[in-house]
Amino acid sequence: MLNYIWLALLSIGIASAVIYDLADYHNNKYMNGKDLPVFLISNQNNDGTGELIIPKDTYEKFYRIKIEHNIRNKITYKQTEEKNSYNIRIIVNADDPELWKDIAAADGDENDITGKLRFKNKNAADTAEVFIRLEEVSFLKMKNVTKAAIDYASTAVNISLGLIGIMALWLGLMKIAEEAGLIRKISVLIKPLTKFLFPEVPPEHPAIGSIIMNISANMLGLGNAATPFGLKAMEELDTLNKNKGTATNAMCMFLAINTAGLTLIPATAIAVRAAAGSSEPAIIIGTSFFGALCATIAGITTAKIFEYSSKGKVEARSFIKPLFLFLLLIGMPLILIINGLSAELIKNIVKIISTIAIPIIILAFIVYGIIKKVKIYEVFVEGAKEGFNIAIKIIPYLVAMLVAIGIFRAGGALDIFVKILSPLTDLIGFPAEALPMALMRPLSGSGSLGIMSEIITIHGPDTFIGILVSTIMGSTETTFYVLALYFGSVNVKRARHAVIAGIAADIAGILGALFIVKLLFG
Repeated sequence: MLNYIWLALLSIGIASAVIYDLADYHNNKYMNGKDLPVFLISNQNNDGTGELIIPKDTYEKFYRIKIEHNIRNKITYKQTEEKNSYNIRIIVNADDPELWKDIAAADGDENDITGKLRFKNKNAADTAEVFIRLEEVSFLKMKNVTKAAIDYASTAVNISLGLIGIMALWLGLMKIAEEAGLIRKISVLIKPLTKFLFPEVPPEHPAIGSIIMNISANMLGLGNAATPFGLKAMEELDTLNKNKGTATNAMCMFLAINTAGLTLIPATAIAVRAAAGSSEPAIIIGTSFFGALCATIAGITTAKIFEYSSKGKVEARSFIKPLFLFLLLIGMPLILIINGLSAELIKNIVKIISTIAIPIIILAFIVYGIIKKVKIYEVFVEGAKEGFNIAIKIIPYLVAMLVAIGIFRAGGALDIFVKILSPLTDLIGFPAEALPMALMRPLSGSGSLGIMSEIITIHGPDTFIGILVSTIMGSTETTFYVLALYFGSVNVKRARHAVIAGIAADIAGILGALFIVKLLFG
């Protein structure tokens, strides 16, 4: 499955880049070889600097696009050997049209545009009518694809290397907890739940402890602790794998839970909303939890259906009852929110827990190890050594997946999918403005964060669309990144139903977000 997804991301991304570039060339989108009439205000000291003014209607007629205001840019210019011809450098502003920003980015420098200038008349004073012909732009999408491939490959390596220290810390502490028997005791307490979710994993197995720590850290928003625990869990689950390179049912279930992204406090989304001037940045706590709960239900249900199908039977009674109990336990915080417990109070409680959780975990593991007479330093170092090996092992998998995602996005494939899906999403009342967020969220965390910030800036954080994209951010996880990261750590190449379960969780989370936001704010 991952082979086909990787191939699809690459081929669709490159194909869409070619289509866009050919269309731009045919339509001469960037008006290569054409003269644009503008006004030049030269500085009085005649030092080769000045300001270009392009009236709104002139720009719209020339480029055949709508803009909001006149264009004003600082420039420098220098005469060439050719008569009445000047080399110019235009400084691009933050509020300039996207088309000019694209032209500026074509040569690798996003801050300026170069070209030629000539005066309409020779008697130009401080203000003159001039013509400018900008640098030629071609194959812009393909250039973006090349840049994205290089940048995302570098990003993948930086992510992996950045994990080494964190991995060493948490795997060292986990080793102490294992040697002291603390993880076994925790596993016994929640045996009914883990037996339902992971029936193939013995309750006393080390994988259970890592899974518990991973899910707990994710729910508290402690991503720097959740990832090492998750990688360790996959490594332990692989020790039970009789068919190396192929995901087990337990691995698929664990990935389904992770891709659902069940978190009590969507801290990143709240921070972006607060920075955008929201009057109630924490208002998405309840809506995000509802969306993530829908994603968790869908992910677990899908994984269980495939699990039972692979055994040739569907044990409805043994499946539905534990699932009901699981959902009841997970849904209690949501019930409390709906019945009057303020979102702000929930936020403050979880914020306090999140702040003190890591120091308490570190202290508890070490103190318990001392009580059980574990040689804590030696055991910690032994566990920490595993962190380096795991972090290095995942580099090729992250490079492969992130480069494919980068090419898919840079090639303009996302825009094509938005146009194709818009008629379908309109039927369920999903706004077209939020569709890029829904499509990008399973692919890239940084990409979806950028899209969310842009949408909130345009529409406002407390509008229906602003709340919806914030809820989607907090309701789902970057599925393909998680798959590449965790499966890469144990060299799994055949993902089986993990991808389907992850996508099902994403779809359920997005639809759940739409439902609850429409119900409360629509």
